[in-house]
Amino acid sequence: MNQEFLNNVIEDTEEYRNHIATVDAQGKRVWLYPKQPSGRFYRWRTWVSVAFLVIFLVMPFIKVNGEPFLLFNVLERKFVLFGLLFTPQDFHLFVLATLTFIVFIILFTVVYGRLFCGWVCPQTVFMEMIFRKIEYWIEGDGNEQRRLDKAPWTPDKVRKKALKHAIFFAIAVVVSNYFLAYIVGMDKVLEIIREPIAQNIGGFSAMILFSGVFYFVFARLREQVCTTICPYGRLQGVLLVKDSIVVAYDFVRGEPRAKLKKSGAGTRPVEYRDPVQQIQAAVGEPPYGSPPATPKVGDCIDCKLCVAVCPTGIDIRNGTQLECTNCTACMDACDAVMDKINRPLGLIRYDSMTGIESGRRKIFTSRVYAYTAMLLALLALDVFLIARRGTVETIILRSPGQLYQQKDETHLTNLYTYTLINKSNKELPVEMRAVTPGAVIHIVGQPPVSVPKGTKIEGAFFIEMPTAQLLGRKTPIKIEVLSEGRKIDEAETNFMGPGK
Repeated sequence: MNQEFLNNVIEDTEEYRNHIATVDAQGKRVWLYPKQPSGRFYRWRTWVSVAFLVIFLVMPFIKVNGEPFLLFNVLERKFVLFGLLFTPQDFHLFVLATLTFIVFIILFTVVYGRLFCGWVCPQTVFMEMIFRKIEYWIEGDGNEQRRLDKAPWTPDKVRKKALKHAIFFAIAVVVSNYFLAYIVGMDKVLEIIREPIAQNIGGFSAMILFSGVFYFVFARLREQVCTTICPYGRLQGVLLVKDSIVVAYDFVRGEPRAKLKKSGAGTRPVEYRDPVQQIQAAVGEPPYGSPPATPKVGDCIDCKLCVAVCPTGIDIRNGTQLECTNCTACMDACDAVMDKINRPLGLIRYDSMTGIESGRRKIFTSRVYAYTAMLLALLALDVFLIARRGTVETIILRSPGQLYQQKDETHLTNLYTYTLINKSNKELPVEMRAVTPGAVIHIVGQPPVSVPKGTKIEGAFFIEMPTAQLLGRKTPIKIEVLSEGRKIDEAETNFMGPGK
């Protein structure tokens, strides 16, 4: 048989990968009406979502020494992680933390696939555990929702749609306020809520904008976020390997599919599901891997419930697909069917392609070991740098364009500018002292008394040095910053002289 023809047939079996289930051939949106899932995994996901929501709602109210436990104030370049205040001067720590997070994502995905997406991703938690549940409560299951959308506008339909979208927008307002609290702080959000709109036009506008975005995402955009927008979803195609644990259909056990017959017959005449085998059989060639004359049917009864409950509209039996978020809805649906027909559970389960094909899992590969070693090294470096970070950063620079000045016959002076940055979450009393023998600091204006938390102070001072103690044109000078008699930082600079 013509090999090129066979190759084309094989390609045709993968045609589903050329499009997504939520967009038709004309590029128009195909609205999904997933059946409400139920089962052990759905119950476990519900409890995980409850824990996630409790943490999400409580976290903005937790403070450490007056600062939020978590804050990502991009506008003011103020970041608080686990009670530790980070300033723009700690940018290198953010870069390192970002690299660590990327390596963690790679490692986690290589081993566990999109487990994060199905269980703790905020998009999935809010969509499936809040908005979708409300939709089921008001409009009914998937088929009932489809019939309602196709039905003419009646008072009952108007009531249901109005109630659903009113609740959706109300939840979007609450969620947006909480997300805003992670940016500007809960105190600022409560201030915006309490005070007249005229006094907080910017904050009020941000709340309206955030609320509109969240409402649009969960009322209209929905699964499109996971399938076309989310960068992590797009990346999984290059991160997953055959040993990755994903939601997978056991094609070895499930094929060939056959509708369940009331007679309970467990066999049927030969029916080749593989298109290549069908063509070979049709032209009289012995099909490769030919089954026995009366093969035992697979466990899959082709009920398509796994497709009906899928929130992204895919058929998991086609294999791992970009749209799959590993939400386990198909696993629960399939387990329920297997239980009813007295067949083993787990036809669709957490497994790897290697595990399905060979019957054994191989999670800890050389790639996993390499990623783990890299991750541990980055974590150790993160901890080391944060531990040595200090509470104050001191920047001392010689004033540009200034030469040394002759104070008297035995002493010279240099002019410097200083910046003291308080990285802690409390006000710090400070004083500066020259450690180098003979060096004396003379502050220009009022000497610094304290540095408020999370801010900086700037000023200038002269350093006076005896001419006899200069080492040449440049003499290293060390300056200590003290707080209540304890050294909290030090800085080095050069004292410029006439040279020798």
